Parts: sequence; C-alpha cells; structure tokens
Amino acid sequence: MSKRKPAKKASKIKSLSQAHGKEEKKFVPTTLEQIWGEDGVSKYGTLDEIEYTAKLDDMHFSDMRTHAANVGLIPIDDQQLLRKRLLSEFRKHRSEFTTPDQPTDQNLDLDEKARQILEEGK
Repeated sequence: MSKRKPAKKASKIKSLSQAHGKEEKKFVPTTLEQIWGEDGVSKYGTLDEIEYTAKLDDMHFSDMRTHAANVGLIPIDDQQLLRKRLLSEFRKHRSEFTTPDQPTDQNLDLDEKARQILEEGK
C-alpha cells in the first residue's frame, strides 16, 4: 500500500502579491550594464559605505589581500594603504551607480552666441 501525501492548502488571496512592472530608479543609468539591470552590488556585496567599512574591519590582512585581488587591485604589503585603496575604489564604484536623477534645465541663461553654438548639433 502506498501512503498518500497530504494535499497542499490553497493560497489565500490576501497573502498573494502583485508586481506593478514599473522599474523604480533612483539614478540615471550611465552604462549599458546599468540599462540591462546591473545594480552594482555584485562586485563589493553592497553599495553602503558603512556596511563595507564594517566588512573590511572584520577581515584579516590575508582576507583583505584576497578581496583586493578579486576586485581588480594589486594587493600591497601595507595594511592601512590597502584599506585606503579599497575604500577609494569602492567609492568610485558606488558613484557610478548612484548618479542622481537630475532633470535637464532647458531655460539656461546663455547669451545668444553660446545658444547658437549649442544648437548647431540639432
């Protein structure tokens, strides 16, 4: 005789969620990877500087050297200098993914000569 598995309970409508399909952005994509959906978290594991600093504080020097090699830096023998370089590269990486969304201002106060030069490419 075979034992029957209990049937799954039907999910309740209140517990279901629906995605609206709208992409919520807080920045302007500047690279093709960003347009395809890359959010920048994959390289360092986070975009929060406080969290990344805490992660570096928890690393031993050998772990920090391995991490530097993984993100594309040449590991050096000075721990403080390596930490500064990692933070500097992290800030550069984070700035690529956190460009603020700024509306273009078409009502710039330009003189007529400058406006003509800028409009030549249209």
